[in-house]
Amino acid sequence: MMNPQPIRVIAVASGKGGVGKTNVSVNLGVTLARQGKEVLLMDADLGLANVDVMLGLQPKLNLSHLFEGEHSLEEIIVEGPEGLKIIPASSGVSRMADLQPVEHAGLIQAFSELSLPLDVLLVDTAAGVSDSVISFIKASQEVIIVVCDEPASITDAYALIKVLNKEHGLTRFQILANMAHSPEEGRELYKKISAVCDRFLDVTLAFIGMVPYDQYLRKAVKKQQPVVQAFPSSEAAKAFDKIGKAIDKLPQPRGATGNLEFFVERLIQYSSA
Repeated sequence: MMNPQPIRVIAVASGKGGVGKTNVSVNLGVTLARQGKEVLLMDADLGLANVDVMLGLQPKLNLSHLFEGEHSLEEIIVEGPEGLKIIPASSGVSRMADLQPVEHAGLIQAFSELSLPLDVLLVDTAAGVSDSVISFIKASQEVIIVVCDEPASITDAYALIKVLNKEHGLTRFQILANMAHSPEEGRELYKKISAVCDRFLDVTLAFIGMVPYDQYLRKAVKKQQPVVQAFPSSEAAKAFDKIGKAIDKLPQPRGATGNLEFFVERLIQYSSA
């Protein structure tokens, strides 16, 4: 029997809210599904979930039912557009926002029981540097930091990278410029963050791409549809397609790191092949 391929696990994070992180996660998930991948998107903003709202879904079950011991992880998964699978979280449940690190660890380990065919797990984290954000990012192989060209977004993105680097030893980050008015602006935004990180931190930053400011994106949000599905020829949809292809070129995970990781058994089996 062949060893299973490792599942590419990508955390999508941001230093502050309001930069379009969940919109990016949803559209990347649908884009990768359209490109032939089996994709699972986890809404990891545990107390203020909105992936389901963005897609016009009304799931009966969510992660709160897993933590209450009422349902398994596989039972709460719902299907979204293009075959994208989604793990919905709860909204307005304060207990979910205050989970202990041991409970985050239990959720990460629960993924090992999933029997679904999967290529990619996208983890849409909460904004900021809470315990859950740190836990889920450390359990992933790649982290995409979503940032837009405003001082608070840049400052908070740097603060998130600094905490992950100085306190948790992470050294590699992908920067995604969102709501950029031109490709040049997106690239300049990456250079701004990179310059500060190069000066003060021992990290490697890469530019995964930019998503332009696009009225069609707003229209898609109002329709509760991903822009890549509602307006596939829009500039934003083209940008997501390009980023999806860039994700596919990232190096495959090469085995377990020693941290608590999603699908760690698959990583160990693959590295021992």
